[in-house]
Amino acid sequence: MPSNGAGKKMKHIEVVAAVIKKDNTIFTTQRGYGDYKDMWEFPGGKMEAGESPEDALKREIQEELETEIEVGQLIKTVDTDYPTFHITMHVFWAEVVSGELTLIEHEAAKWLPIDDKLRDAVDWLPADLEVVEEILG
Repeated sequence: MPSNGAGKKMKHIEVVAAVIKKDNTIFTTQRGYGDYKDMWEFPGGKMEAGESPEDALKREIQEELETEIEVGQLIKTVDTDYPTFHITMHVFWAEVVSGELTLIEHEAAKWLPIDDKLRDAVDWLPADLEVVEEILG
């Protein structure tokens, strides 16, 4: 388990996220709660015990956006330290199968073009910015 440099064990969270693509744009959401309120992220959430990343992602998108997705290829697994926890985030390409991407937990959403302006288009969370860099790679 990662430590915070002072030898204290940090909480470790394993999550999944979807980069939902339509044409040459991707869907991103703005957090409406918590320490990182108003920052932007790819939608998803925590994995439950015994769940595959793909199943967790389908469940989370259904819960958060009332949308059914098809989970595609793994883009990247990101390991990032935040001040009070360590996150492992499995990020997949995804496409909407049915539903309207209804915001349940987020305060805003945007379709952003996949181009050089993507990294500066919104105030990304650190782990999600790593994914943006991978997509632009």
